[in-house]
Amino acid sequence: MINHKNWHEKHVETLSFGSRLADSVARGMGSWKFIILQTVLVILWMGLNIIGYFYHWDVYPFILLNLLFSTQAAYAAPIIMMAQNRQNERDRLQAQADYQTNIDAKLEIEALTIKLNQLEVNKLDKIIAMLEQMKK
Repeated sequence: MINHKNWHEKHVETLSFGSRLADSVARGMGSWKFIILQTVLVILWMGLNIIGYFYHWDVYPFILLNLLFSTQAAYAAPIIMMAQNRQNERDRLQAQADYQTNIDAKLEIEALTIKLNQLEVNKLDKIIAMLEQMKK
C-alpha cells in the first residue's frame, strides 16, 4: 500500500505538543467567542466591583484587572508569534510543494508536446509516403 500524504499532513505530523497547543491557544484567542467571553467577564468584574454591597476586591481604577490583562498579554504575544512563525513555515512548505507541482506539470507538458510532435511527424511521413505511392 502506497502512502500518499500531502504536504499539510506531513507538516502536522511533525508538530510537537507545544506547537499544537500554541496553535490552539492562538486560534482560540483570535476568535469572536473569546472576545465576547472576555468582554462579559470584564463587565461582570467591573460591575461587581462598582455595585458590590459588601466586598470590593478590585476598586476603581481596577488595578488587579489591569494586572490580569498585562499578564494575559505577556503570555499571549509570544504564543501568537509562535503560531505565526509556524504559519510562515506552512506557507513556505505549501509554496515549495506548489513549485514542485508546477515543475512536474511543466515536464509532463513538454513530454506530451514532444510526443504529439512525433505523432504529427509520423502522420505527415505516412501521408507523404501514400502520396508518393499514388504518383507511381
